[in-house]
Amino acid sequence: MFFYQHRLKEKGLMQGMSRKGNRLDNAAMESFFGTLKPECFYTRKYASAAELEEALHEYIRYCNHDGIKLKLKGLSPVQYRIQSLKSA
Repeated sequence: MFFYQHRLKEKGLMQGMSRKGNRLDNAAMESFFGTLKPECFYTRKYASAAELEEALHEYIRYCNHDGIKLKLKGLSPVQYRIQSLKSA
């Protein structure tokens, strides 16, 4: 663990951690990364950081605009927000 924290510090990064006793702080992000990894990282290798960044942008765009969710009545998050705003 020390090596990981040392590398983060070298790169000027800060480790994100939940508050003590509150494991749900990062639940939304854990869910996102749990889906992202098998769909983007386990199936492909990236030649450069720029290629990885482009793939991440495309994945996030897809999730927000095209990816339908049963919890959102079969709509994408953007479609659901638009519908909610129209009915408000």
